[in-house]
Amino acid sequence: MSRNESDLNKGQSATLPRPKGDDEQLPLFSAEALKVVGKNDAEWRRTQLDPLLAKKGAWKKDFTTISGMEVNPLATPADVANLDFERDLAFPGQFPYTRGIHPTGYRGRLWTMRQFAGFGTAKHTNERFHYLLSQGQTGLSTAFHLPTLYGYDSDHPFSAGEVGKCGVAVDTLQDMETIFEGVNLEEVTVSMTINSTAPILLAMYLAVAQKHGADWKKISGTLQNDILKEYIAQKEYIFPPRPSMRLITDIFKFCAQEVPKYNTISISGYHIREAGSTALQELAFTLRDGMEYVEYGVRAGLDIDDFAPRLSFFFNSHNDLFEEVAKFRAARRVWAKVMRDRYGARDPRSWMLRFHTQTAGCSLTAQQPYNNIVRVTIQALAAVMGGTQSLHTNSLDETLALPTEQAARIALRTQQIIAHESGVINSIDPLGGSFFVEELTDRMEKGCFDYIDRIDQFGGMVEAIEAGFPQREIWDASYQYQRAVDSAEKVVVGVNAFRMETEDPYDILYIEESVTADQLANLNRVKAERDGRAVEQALQALRNAASDPNANTMPFIIDAVNAYATVGEVSDALRDVFGTYQEPALF
Repeated sequence: MSRNESDLNKGQSATLPRPKGDDEQLPLFSAEALKVVGKNDAEWRRTQLDPLLAKKGAWKKDFTTISGMEVNPLATPADVANLDFERDLAFPGQFPYTRGIHPTGYRGRLWTMRQFAGFGTAKHTNERFHYLLSQGQTGLSTAFHLPTLYGYDSDHPFSAGEVGKCGVAVDTLQDMETIFEGVNLEEVTVSMTINSTAPILLAMYLAVAQKHGADWKKISGTLQNDILKEYIAQKEYIFPPRPSMRLITDIFKFCAQEVPKYNTISISGYHIREAGSTALQELAFTLRDGMEYVEYGVRAGLDIDDFAPRLSFFFNSHNDLFEEVAKFRAARRVWAKVMRDRYGARDPRSWMLRFHTQTAGCSLTAQQPYNNIVRVTIQALAAVMGGTQSLHTNSLDETLALPTEQAARIALRTQQIIAHESGVINSIDPLGGSFFVEELTDRMEKGCFDYIDRIDQFGGMVEAIEAGFPQREIWDASYQYQRAVDSAEKVVVGVNAFRMETEDPYDILYIEESVTADQLANLNRVKAERDGRAVEQALQALRNAASDPNANTMPFIIDAVNAYATVGEVSDALRDVFGTYQEPALF
């Protein structure tokens, strides 16, 4: 399951002077130097590299990235000959933000350290939240169980066997009240990994904040709320695409006025990568999803600069350190150009791509699970060197079950050691200027724009999804990677190489079956004590609002959850109006 959450620093766009030339360019290399380098590079390849490639029995033939991208064996200035400092790099905090959105990087402020939490009942999750905060975590991330993700209550037949297993069970506002008991919502940022039912859980969160006496104008956090990637990759959708997009724009409008510091969406490439995409596909499909949300927001009558500064992103960080760093740097550059030049955003905050990162769950192995600590460390390092604003490090046992407290603590300590002992935070964009990294960043950018052009030809991302384009691209990439693993062209330590005859035992977190009985008892108690007439009135008012394209559904959803309508009841009211989505057969 995904971990989507992002606590985003406020970036300041630095305006720095630059020397002006006749051509308005700041090339980094002279033509004479490039000529000499090119000649020497050709000689090196002829005398050193080519004989090695021709040699039989070489220890390794595949030097591509995890995604299968060809890697330059030795980058030189000739590979970045067209690099212009202001156009392509500039200073941190300055357009196009390749080197980061904050002028002083992590010297000004560390990234927010998050660990995904949520399992069993609301009480269990509240206890884990307080434990993580006591261990130095600086932001909370909430995982919900599958029934909540799909808009069903714990007593629904579809919920059998799933209550509290992959996240916390939330049926009514009372569950949310328990989850955040004793948590200061004005001081702690909270992200919620929720999509189809995002408006409902946001309404519950706001209702809890109000009960705590928290000012909506002060609370901050992030709602995943990215439905497009559900159709592409994760498949946890309820309604058809267009009414789902309407619900999202309703949230944009409502929060722009009422909850201005809240990140209303975390546009997620994480699940796209987990479904088997390449790094480039993750980058391109995620940014094109973001563009689609911008277009729908503008069509709904919003000024782009009223909501774009609260858009955030959520990326995967996989094992190939340099590919991931290049992906993150290219993401900032592409988004800045698109927002300024394609959509005409005027506020520099609209140009800045802010993102949360989670290490790659799909890379973790059930075999030799302690190896996962090393994988997560490499992935976290890539995220930090790529300039993330928020980071979740997976626990070593997450391929087996939800993490134990010990495993979650090790994952958090991994971030803390990188931050305080590795020294990588001392320089802003430490890999900037590397011939190899800059060339790879440029290739990522060009490939991303190529994909954007192809999706534009469909008419947009919704139309491309309906045609099955991104889905097929991911399937093909996933198939090619699995073939490489099966043939051992790509080595996965402990799986297709360096295996053990017997595995050491590992104790996993087990969710007791008694959780279901406890949750059902609580749900029945709430239903018995609430005002049934008020619930039905609120649900009918929501149906009426959903039927009116000019109405904003958020105030009506808030009214419903305040009456203790359940997640399933609110979802059913919306199903009555919007229907449900059936994915077409794709081959």
